[in-house]
Amino acid sequence: MHCSCVWSSRALSPALLPRLLSHAGCWAPGTRPRGIWSSPRRLASAVETTQPIPLPSQARVVICGGGIVGTSVAYHLAKLGWTEIVLLEQGRLGAGTTRLCAGIVSVAKPISIECKMADYSNSLYEHLEEETGVKTGYVKTGSLCLAQNQDRFLSLKRLASRLNVMGIPCNVIKPKEVSKLHPLVNIHDLVGALHLPGDAVVSPPDVNHALATAAAGHGVQIHERTTVNHVMMEKGHVTAVETDRGAIECEYFVNCAGQWAYELGQASETKVSVPLHGCEHFYLLSKPLPEPLQPSTPVVMDMDGRIYVRAWQGGVLSGGFEKNPKPIFTEGRNQLEIQTMQEDWDHFEPMLSALLRRMPELEVCEIQQLVNCPESFTPDMRCLMGETPGVHGYFVLAGMNASGLAFAGGAGKYLAEWMTYGYPTANVWPLDIKRFGNLQSSRTFLRHRVMEVMPLLYNLKVPRWDFQTGRQLRTSPLYDRLDTQGARWMEKHGFERAKYFIPAGKDLLSLDASKTFYKPDWFDIVGAEVKCCKEAVCVIDMSSFTKFELTSTDDQALALLQHLCANDLDVPVGHIVHTGMLNERGGYENDCSVVRVKKNSFFIISPTDQQVHCWSWLKKHMPDDPQLHLEDVSWKYTALNLIGPRAMDVLGELSYVSMTPEHFPSLFCKVRNLFSPGHVMFIVYALHVYNEVMSVGQKYGIRNAGYYALRSLRIEKFFAFWGQDLDPFTTPLECGREFRVKFDTDIDFLGRASLLHQRQEGVSRRFIMLVLEDHDTELDLWPWWGEPIYRNGELCGTTTSSAYSYTLERHVCLGFVSPPSLDGSPAAVTPDFINRGDYEVDIAGQRYPAKAKLYPFSSLFAQQRRRKDEMELSNFQGK
Repeated sequence: MHCSCVWSSRALSPALLPRLLSHAGCWAPGTRPRGIWSSPRRLASAVETTQPIPLPSQARVVICGGGIVGTSVAYHLAKLGWTEIVLLEQGRLGAGTTRLCAGIVSVAKPISIECKMADYSNSLYEHLEEETGVKTGYVKTGSLCLAQNQDRFLSLKRLASRLNVMGIPCNVIKPKEVSKLHPLVNIHDLVGALHLPGDAVVSPPDVNHALATAAAGHGVQIHERTTVNHVMMEKGHVTAVETDRGAIECEYFVNCAGQWAYELGQASETKVSVPLHGCEHFYLLSKPLPEPLQPSTPVVMDMDGRIYVRAWQGGVLSGGFEKNPKPIFTEGRNQLEIQTMQEDWDHFEPMLSALLRRMPELEVCEIQQLVNCPESFTPDMRCLMGETPGVHGYFVLAGMNASGLAFAGGAGKYLAEWMTYGYPTANVWPLDIKRFGNLQSSRTFLRHRVMEVMPLLYNLKVPRWDFQTGRQLRTSPLYDRLDTQGARWMEKHGFERAKYFIPAGKDLLSLDASKTFYKPDWFDIVGAEVKCCKEAVCVIDMSSFTKFELTSTDDQALALLQHLCANDLDVPVGHIVHTGMLNERGGYENDCSVVRVKKNSFFIISPTDQQVHCWSWLKKHMPDDPQLHLEDVSWKYTALNLIGPRAMDVLGELSYVSMTPEHFPSLFCKVRNLFSPGHVMFIVYALHVYNEVMSVGQKYGIRNAGYYALRSLRIEKFFAFWGQDLDPFTTPLECGREFRVKFDTDIDFLGRASLLHQRQEGVSRRFIMLVLEDHDTELDLWPWWGEPIYRNGELCGTTTSSAYSYTLERHVCLGFVSPPSLDGSPAAVTPDFINRGDYEVDIAGQRYPAKAKLYPFSSLFAQQRRRKDEMELSNFQGK
């Protein structure tokens, strides 16, 4: 029996709500409550029988999870020609979180790859009914993202610029235009909004049913009431899946188990980390309004109010992301289907109040139900996708952060491509499960982190914000010493790194609270550190970088690296080689420095967040040879980077050897009591050496510096960084690194054929530097990354990195540009195309003129000088 009371005024006591609405709650298992998405219709083929169809004894791929994510993977694999696909669901299809999903498909997502996935999902769902004959409830409503303050409005303008690059329609509008689009929205406190006309709503279980129907039509076997107990492996490969109805031999396994994905990952011979955690998620359903809302009424996302609202059966559906979420553990996999958890009106009251402020006319609307359902969240608010490290054939697609419906279509497509071709057709590194390590997979860490993550989904996130939970998981031995000297910390892959150092006498609290799209409060502090790097000497603790040792008894280590690396590793002992590890397409899987320590011993230094990915890439290509050994020694060495013209003087006094170019040339290392490639020392006795460096360096003006200074230096030197400028789709020829490719040898390294073809055909995009002009650093919005680049008034690319250059006293942006295609085919980039264009960078809708450069300003001196400068930073670039 449902409640028929009305919503009273905003002053309604939270304590009264549970009593007033005590009947708007749970229902018996198996009943069909009003106000909740009905269970999907059973498939007429594989699942609607009185006796369960026997499981096959073998398959090519087994997918666990019959929600919208699992059915999307099955559908897209079948569309790509896969056969022998088995989909297993422990309850009924779509009876988990999919059944309780709010049904909103919006492209308003924080990063570009998520926007692409949501845009594809929207298009897919729009045409599913035509393909399958199954009604999906698809209605193109559009959506309105509201801004109650200028900072939120700026963030929406930045989103609009990014969506325009992708060709997704959107409009920045004024409050009065919001009223014209939605009759109930109170606009008195709004400064603007973003209108996304292509957004839509659907019936999630019906979309799930349509995907399953289409998959079954392509030969996918679907089995309900079948629980996966165990994933079996042999020599690091998936071999079979053990269920409560027998075992299925298979080559591939896909974990799409949603809130149970974590436990399922533990249920294998080699445990698989799936870092996600469940939280309760609430939304409210109303009865029809006196003047029913039309199904086409736009969805409203009032992120400052922490709520979303959509039309639902003449009334509204409204939920949100509260500041104090309620995490739930996901043990109890014997629970076949998610039943509604206990409603909590006291907990929902702030979101109800926000809803009534935004839509006051709803105060007379009758409540039908408060729904409480689980949602899974990850440590960084991005989903988990890809093949797991260390287990070939075990793929994961889970952790959707309350956007499972919007992501499912696109994510299923990309994962299917990944399984088919070895890589997806877009750069999904921000979603790759290998971005996490074991530290981010502990239940304690996840429980605390998701309590921060869930509110962050609607929080305003300005550039350079940091998570507050799960900190100090990995620290350098120098952490306490640097902390007492004013270090302010950021976290990367669980490792604490100093952003900058606050001088004595500065207001620490105001700097910690510095959050803006404009000039930040740390501007002068970082400027002083950069100045010291250029005029004297600075020391930067770079211990977070990934470090591996690769050794062999014969030349196996060299042979492996020659196959994986684009540059030539057959160099004399003591030499350093900066190189990319490429894939078959010639794109960067890693960008690293390799030191030949001994004839058959190599030291590999990679970016911090490459620890799991690089390890997995190396192990994937290593032969099964007991004489070849790879060890992760990231924990073993502290890395101190000395930058500046007096760095050699400090090192000379410290090591008691000559540090002149004749005795210590560029790209060379010596192994003594400390291991020092270039100006970076890798040391075991960290605190002692650091104290000595600081003591000796006093007369040379030494000081600490952080990663913000390093970032400014590397960007003005035009150094690309992996994961931001470089990715698996970027080749050395596109970013000016041809000289780091061993074209002059006959070694058949990975990616060689693709690079030779590209060199012959020409590159269709090019990495360039843009120096902003007519841009006021004090008053104008800053570029951070992802800004559109225009050439002669036409969109030609986007920025990938930005920083203020204290040398040029201007902002510098790095990014890729492409010429217009010719007859649908990519055109080659020429120096004339770069040099003869008039460029602009779009920052939140305002364009600023920029001067384009193919090479950094230091190249005005000499190529040799450029190479020498490059040595100092390129080995250890700061992101």
